[in-house]
Amino acid sequence: MKPASFTYHRPGCLDDALGLMATLGVTAKPLAGGQSLGPMMNMRLARPEHVVDLNDLLELDFVRVTDAVVEIGALTRHHRVATDPEIARALPLLAKAAQSIGHYAIRQRGTLGGSLVHADPAAQYALVAITLDAEVVIRSARTTRVVPAVDFVQSIMTVDLAPDELVTAVRFRRLAPAEGWGFEMFSRRHGDFALVSVALTLRRDGHGAISNLRLGVGGVGPVPERLAVVERDACRLAADVGTIAVLARQAADNVTPEDDPQVPANYRRELVEAVTARALTAAVLKTESPS
Repeated sequence: MKPASFTYHRPGCLDDALGLMATLGVTAKPLAGGQSLGPMMNMRLARPEHVVDLNDLLELDFVRVTDAVVEIGALTRHHRVATDPEIARALPLLAKAAQSIGHYAIRQRGTLGGSLVHADPAAQYALVAITLDAEVVIRSARTTRVVPAVDFVQSIMTVDLAPDELVTAVRFRRLAPAEGWGFEMFSRRHGDFALVSVALTLRRDGHGAISNLRLGVGGVGPVPERLAVVERDACRLAADVGTIAVLARQAADNVTPEDDPQVPANYRRELVEAVTARALTAAVLKTESPS
């Protein structure tokens, strides 16, 4: 099937793109990598009257790393996020997640901003952004605003973005030098969306106990979830095999996946437990030895 008729626009700069979005409003869809919008238009699940191609907006393809923050432009391709040495040093969790996206050809075209706006509940970037308390930078012809990722991603394929707005960047706090991290996912085949994915960071105190845990789970609900109860209860526990088993079990007990004939809820909970245990083990191994 081919898409319904539409008018194609290719602005040369961000201001022109924002002007088009302001003028065209709900009749327009922005095109970044096109890895989601293209198939949806071909199947006529999306029928925009206007398509605004953002691929000449080179000012949205950037990586900026400071002592505290990693800011990545919305048009930055998955491949760059996965392989950029600055991201690998400052935010290895994000790099690992990007490496797991789809196949090589998809990573060459897909973009950070496009994936985040698409808001598939099993996608990697939304999970990492929510787990790491990232901020989403949003522009319109009128104003600029910054929204926490946890508020930006509202439901399945639903985000806090007005028809005249574009995501221009995402800001992450870089990991602390002694902060361990883990990213694990389970899918039926390489390149598929995950049935369950887990992203987490972990710090240990001077005695080797867990002092801080950030734990997010994707694929179990309409949006990725932070498991605040598990994060709280992990503090001051020894970072050992027994604790990992307890926290992984607690993570499974604190998700409520929908029952699906192909992926029963109990099976998905079992996956949460197994995947969380692997991610916790990886994070503990990356932390410094206790002093």
